[in-house]
Amino acid sequence: MDPLKVEIPFHEHPLTLVKMESECKWCRLTFKGVIDGYQCDECIYGLFHKSCAKNANNIVHPSQKCSNTLYLTIHFMGVERCALCRGKIQGGMFYVCNDCALVPKRRFRSSSFHFYCAKYPPPKVIDVPQHHHHKLELEMTQSCFTCAACRKDGDGYPYKCYECDLTFHVDCERHGAEIRHASHSLHPLKLFKGEPPAYTDGKCRLCGERLVNSEVFYHCSICNFSLDLQCVHHPPPLHLQDLNTHDHKLTLMPKSISFTCTICGLNGDRSPYVCLPCDFTAHNDCSGFPLVININRHDHRVSRTSLLGVVNAVCGVCQKKMDWSCGGYSCTRCPGSVYHTKCSIRKDVSDGKEMKDEPEEDEAIEPFKVIDENTIQHNLHKEHNLRLDKSGIFIEERSCEACTYPIYHLSFYYCESCSFILHESCANLPMRKRHVVSNEQYTFKARQTRFFDCDACGILHNGFGYYAGKSVLDVRCASVIEPFVHQSHPHPLFYTSPRGICSACNQEAHHVLRCVEDDCGYVLDFKCALLPYEVKHRVDEHFLSLKYGENASGKYWCDICEKETDPKTWFYTSKDCELTLHTDCVLGGSPGLLPGYTEWGSYHDGISTYYKVVRNNSMSRPLCNQCKSRCISPVILEVSSKSCNPEEYYCDVSCFDLKYPD
Repeated sequence: MDPLKVEIPFHEHPLTLVKMESECKWCRLTFKGVIDGYQCDECIYGLFHKSCAKNANNIVHPSQKCSNTLYLTIHFMGVERCALCRGKIQGGMFYVCNDCALVPKRRFRSSSFHFYCAKYPPPKVIDVPQHHHHKLELEMTQSCFTCAACRKDGDGYPYKCYECDLTFHVDCERHGAEIRHASHSLHPLKLFKGEPPAYTDGKCRLCGERLVNSEVFYHCSICNFSLDLQCVHHPPPLHLQDLNTHDHKLTLMPKSISFTCTICGLNGDRSPYVCLPCDFTAHNDCSGFPLVININRHDHRVSRTSLLGVVNAVCGVCQKKMDWSCGGYSCTRCPGSVYHTKCSIRKDVSDGKEMKDEPEEDEAIEPFKVIDENTIQHNLHKEHNLRLDKSGIFIEERSCEACTYPIYHLSFYYCESCSFILHESCANLPMRKRHVVSNEQYTFKARQTRFFDCDACGILHNGFGYYAGKSVLDVRCASVIEPFVHQSHPHPLFYTSPRGICSACNQEAHHVLRCVEDDCGYVLDFKCALLPYEVKHRVDEHFLSLKYGENASGKYWCDICEKETDPKTWFYTSKDCELTLHTDCVLGGSPGLLPGYTEWGSYHDGISTYYKVVRNNSMSRPLCNQCKSRCISPVILEVSSKSCNPEEYYCDVSCFDLKYPD
């Protein structure tokens, strides 16, 4: 078993074992698939392949003969040339020969190596070169030469044919024309360039990556067996012993074969690890997974199990059916909460940290203390008690401090000593929770000093929020759970993948909810998904209802902006259905701002400005100082400064930012 943490002399913090599928900071290569690596948790000091991090500080290199035991040490500065390939070393980390570094005349001539050239040196002998009929040997003496393959001059360590007295660049002959490989011992593999043969599936037999993505690859035409360079040099081991995966030693079967992975429950089509006595099969990259992790779909930790035992189980991430007889992650507290292994360790689902030996988090904090049947003391308003009002009486121009949306007919808590007011549903929101848009745990906090843009919907808010590091969600977006049911669609929606184009507004969004029914393709971004079904506006005495488009002919006009509307798109309508109002006109450009609060703006011509959120409820609409049109939004900005006399008005924050850019 690999250690969960390693220490390296040139970094102050230990590195933690993680799953990675991105570029290695040291060798600059991207391993295909999800593999083991190391990362610094405290400063996020890059990601490092396990093989690169292992014994990385000092290595023995065959090209150096300065002493019997010569070590190369990592340095962080300088622009030099690699002693092996003669390529430029432009800063960063590289190896330098300790012995040569002590001799000033040799320091920058023969002692520096690229990390990759030092850590993964080319073979000493190539029996079947690409461009020659004799074997080549790596010449360990630096020399000037002309490459017999590319006809270009070289001045590093060459490959040499001693029979013909010819020399070759290392890069020109690094890949032999023919190799023997442990995963295919029957026949040698021959070097191919360009498109793979038409009779192949065009993929590497071990990792399944497309061969066209590789510069060159190796192939056996007799067995139709192909390997890309990554799997040639870094193949999965022929035998695997991982007690967290299986009790017995596993053997790699490098064949094209259909199977269901016992670990993750997903189907595979090539090269599994097998244990024949146990009828165990697993993807060759399904090993070393953490036993206990946090995922952003669930407030409890989930544990890996080798047998779900849940009939008709559906993965909580991808919403696809799981094989009940295979493994995955599940919650011991919540029966039926199960997840595919590979879905659970996705970077947008989990941080991949092993939580097995970490102490459990504190139990959930109650959002308020009960004083009596109708009275509470809320954690975010401890100075006064709050009273519950269930009368359902319509309260005009009163909004919830948390979500910033009006109270209307809903039950709410109010403070008898000040103007503080909360929806009953907002008062019951948890103080901590996890959410699909981030891997960190969110904490419910009262209004902060600055307004914020919600990470999920992108709308500017000044209410309460859920905070996790640099990420912040407004209360309504944080309350979205799966399955999400919307009146515009007959099927429930899920957050199966982040980005998408919204079916309502036809705009691309960073976070969307999807229908998982076959061939449905319905998508809603968080902004459209959370448009209120009913809203009150001064344009009509009745409540306005959200409509999801109608097949109507003729022209329709919005009574707010007095411009044409398209009834095939979403709109608001009145009780008598004689209005088609733009949703943006009804809600305004800043629907997440609560009136009565002030925000500092910027310095403009040496003058400090600030804006106050106010209701647009005067007898006449004020004139926007930027766009020069009448402000139609229910909430507008009133700007004050020493130069503003009288005050200036702006339709929303976008108009204000154009006038007073930061």
